Amino acid sequence: MVRFGIIGLGNMGREHVRWLPTVPGAELAAVCDIVPEKLDAYSNFQRFENSADLIRSGLVDAVLIATPHYSHTTIGIDALENGLHVLTEKPISVHKADCEKLIAAYRSCPNKPVFGAMFNQRTGPNYQEIRRIVQSGELGPIQRVSWIITDWFRTEAYYASGGWRATWAGEGGGVLLNQCPHNLDLLQWICGMPNRVRAFCTFGKYHDIEVEDEVTAYLEWPNGATGVFIATTGEAPGTNRLEIAGDLGKLTYENGRITVFQTEAPVSQVNATSPNPFAVVPTTSKVTESLGSGPQHVGIIENFVRAIEQEEPLIAPAEEGIHSVELANAMILSSITGQTVELPLDSEVYAAQLASLVEGSTYQKTNVRELVPDMTGSFGSV
Repeated sequence: MVRFGIIGLGNMGREHVRWLPTVPGAELAAVCDIVPEKLDAYSNFQRFENSADLIRSGLVDAVLIATPHYSHTTIGIDALENGLHVLTEKPISVHKADCEKLIAAYRSCPNKPVFGAMFNQRTGPNYQEIRRIVQSGELGPIQRVSWIITDWFRTEAYYASGGWRATWAGEGGGVLLNQCPHNLDLLQWICGMPNRVRAFCTFGKYHDIEVEDEVTAYLEWPNGATGVFIATTGEAPGTNRLEIAGDLGKLTYENGRITVFQTEAPVSQVNATSPNPFAVVPTTSKVTESLGSGPQHVGIIENFVRAIEQEEPLIAPAEEGIHSVELANAMILSSITGQTVELPLDSEVYAAQLASLVEGSTYQKTNVRELVPDMTGSFGSV
């Protein structure tokens, strides 16, 4: 039996309290939040107002971190260094430099803890099938990727629900750091990491917020493939359409339906050899209706428990969480500087840029105990 402590009882933390007792092999032993009133509803568990006390209590084998983003890093490091397994909500950190610190702490642990991330959309059968198709080579070398993901609509009331939300000092970003870590993770999980990013973010376009609520990004991959990533929290009705084109066909995914168009010959071959200047490439198509949503958050927790007890491979190793953070950071940096950003991203350059944004943030860190800046421009729990 794996004894869990849940740290952070906001929207997601409360859901994890509800889900975790349904997971075989898991026991919820303790909860933690810096706001004492949030603990009142959980008198049947050991309660803590400080993550450090829970981590050192001896009551838990693992922690699930569901706090505001910046403290994922410091709470995660503290838990790992004290011998606990760690499952963290997305993003694993706000910026790449903090990801590197968190991953370094994990890799230096002598007890080999399990370190996972809550990328629950990886459990979806539709995305698993898309990944299989792309990585099997059925589409040939990838030429173009387009993802319009604008069905993340949020209201002013959503952003007003927490003082830390949608501020540089409290959250570290907007749609890219809160909603789109899932999509950015899936993008690199399916297609690999691009090597160049040129993005255009608008900050507070649709909402009274500091951070980005709309982004259009152009991507390039090492093999010459190009892509576009579009996201916003200010549009309705939104669209969620993924399109991946290769030399042997194209895949589209929308409304739960996967459509694969397969060419009878490589497009490059027809282009080079056909005598017909207006040749049509013979194509067949196959439609796969929705395969369902999969186990989502519960599936990630179940896998995490089995990884601890049975050494089952993780669906979402937290080390891979650095990729979605790097993409988000690169898009924001590109927008601010007006330049194309080469990947791998220089983590210290972005950390310095973020520190300057935090300096001008309206969020009053001194009034909230969970966030404090350190001398490197990183931010974490106290």
